[in-house]
Amino acid sequence: MNAQQMQALSGKELEYISDSITNEDIQIKLCSMVASTTQNQAIRQACQQFVQTHEQHLKMLTDCLRQHEQLAPAQLQ
Repeated sequence: MNAQQMQALSGKELEYISDSITNEDIQIKLCSMVASTTQNQAIRQACQQFVQTHEQHLKMLTDCLRQHEQLAPAQLQ
């Protein structure tokens, strides 16, 4: 779908995406902290995988916002 076919996101949708970005960032930080402090190799590996997953989610969310940037009303830019 190209930019001409997309509709602008509503304020509520933008808030949800913003909250989701914040939550993904928190999860990345928490998993990174546990991975760096645990002595258990299995937990470390699981947390490192979780970090990668949350980084992918964060990238998808920020990419979504970038795709919709040009549709935002002028007063919000």
